[in-house]
Amino acid sequence: MKKKIALVMGGYSDENVISIASGRQVYASLDKEKYDVYSIIIDPQGWHYEAADGTLKEVDKNDFSVYENGEKVKFDVVFNIIHGTPGENGMLQGYFDMIGLPYTTCGFYTSALTFNKGYCNPVVRNYGICSVAKSEVVLQGQQIDVQGLVERIGLPPFVKPASGGSSVATTKVKTAEQLQPAIQLALEKDRGAMVEQFIAGREIDCGVIRSRGKMHVFPLTELIPKGGHEFFDYEAKYNGFADEVTPAEVSDTVTKKIQNAAAQLYDLLDCRGMVRFDFIYNEKHNELFFLEVNTIPGQSAESIVPKQARAVGISTTELYDMIIDAAL
Repeated sequence: MKKKIALVMGGYSDENVISIASGRQVYASLDKEKYDVYSIIIDPQGWHYEAADGTLKEVDKNDFSVYENGEKVKFDVVFNIIHGTPGENGMLQGYFDMIGLPYTTCGFYTSALTFNKGYCNPVVRNYGICSVAKSEVVLQGQQIDVQGLVERIGLPPFVKPASGGSSVATTKVKTAEQLQPAIQLALEKDRGAMVEQFIAGREIDCGVIRSRGKMHVFPLTELIPKGGHEFFDYEAKYNGFADEVTPAEVSDTVTKKIQNAAAQLYDLLDCRGMVRFDFIYNEKHNELFFLEVNTIPGQSAESIVPKQARAVGISTTELYDMIIDAAL
């Protein structure tokens, strides 16, 4: 009998449109011979099942069920592809745990921890697996000590929402005068703004999944901004202003160093499903810096982890089978 999959997309953040694009790609790639797939859109307008004819039907939040052709449909597993809140920060995970419904992502605690960079970075630093840049978090309502931040973090720092993704409201600050406006921009998106030390180096990402009794650590991808973009910002990510080189053109020694760090962090942070670790590699000092972990990485046609999987002969359809198998 086919498994019933609730493919959950959307969300309440600026990443909603990216999540919808990821969801459409996942829907197109899932094996319809094995799964009955139901698109569920969660957004500020409500929780709705999108029927084949495009009509929206309300989801019963008591047990996360929907009605199709007059019959109640209950799901075997949730394929969660919401980037940002409430799908990546532990909120939905806690709800699914309470009603006993399996899902494809990290659990509540890991999702909440890793979503907030200000909380996650000290935890990763404590493991001693790789370096972590200096950073401080400024909360809404707190006085901004511009001079102190410059002295402690240095110039040019990055300023970003402490909780968020897709480089939304992220600024590379070059002067002390630019710091306070950058913090205010980040605070418009989140209650915390992280001021993080700039680390010179190459941005390299690594996807990891444990499924069918085996951990799969994928080939590396290097992200190279172009067209005047100094870093992998929102426009570079989604409008083609970056080259993504898979596998990354680094030595075998560096490849193993990064893959080993990703594999260890996957277990130490109690990750589940498919995640992507982002690093900065400083060649001059042969030093690896943790940047962040994406517990729900993008799944559009050109997203990084599906490319990494294809590089080792795993089709996108097979990759999604592995994700579902891991959840079940």
